[in-house]
Amino acid sequence: MTLRQVFPAISLTTRALCVGRGEQVLAPALALNVRPGTGLLLRGPNGAGKSTLLLTLAGLLPPLEGAVSYEGHDPETGPVQHYCGHRNGVRPRLGVIETLDFWAALNGRTGLAPAAALARVGLESTALLDAGYLSAGQQRRLALARLLVSRRPIWLLDEPSAALDNQGQAVLASLLSEHLEDGGLAIIATHDEIAVPGLATLMLGARQ
Repeated sequence: MTLRQVFPAISLTTRALCVGRGEQVLAPALALNVRPGTGLLLRGPNGAGKSTLLLTLAGLLPPLEGAVSYEGHDPETGPVQHYCGHRNGVRPRLGVIETLDFWAALNGRTGLAPAAALARVGLESTALLDAGYLSAGQQRRLALARLLVSRRPIWLLDEPSAALDNQGQAVLASLLSEHLEDGGLAIIATHDEIAVPGLATLMLGARQ
């Protein structure tokens, strides 16, 4: 894969990272070095720590031990990562394009215009509907469109293919491929196969 290097060269690195909830250790002593144009699929059974690791990498949970760093990132340039959780964050009575416009205003209008982002994920015909009328798969596509209106080099995605049909999964794969080709990186917790060049697999085992 040839990088277009749209993004600055930023790597995600961890040193002796230990993650968990409370006093329960789920993943100990992780040494990750995810470089531009590459990514990780976090695999493993329920309770293995996939979501906890993503939350820790995003800075939403403190590590039990160790540290996370974004090598090559200048904090003065703004946030470096997008965290997209397993919940879509959609308000049923807010319009589809209004939802995306709200996210763009919140995270920065550094990517596609909302209408263009909706078209990219196949939701252009739903723009004027209330988001509550969307199917579960369409709401997931709307959540993914959030990544497009505010461009950031690091994507942390929790079950991004949940509820997506075959066409939706193809859209996701295309978005990921383009992101990696632009020099971005992605870490993805998933139970599904996501066949995108540049993605390695990290198996996490459940601990009692």
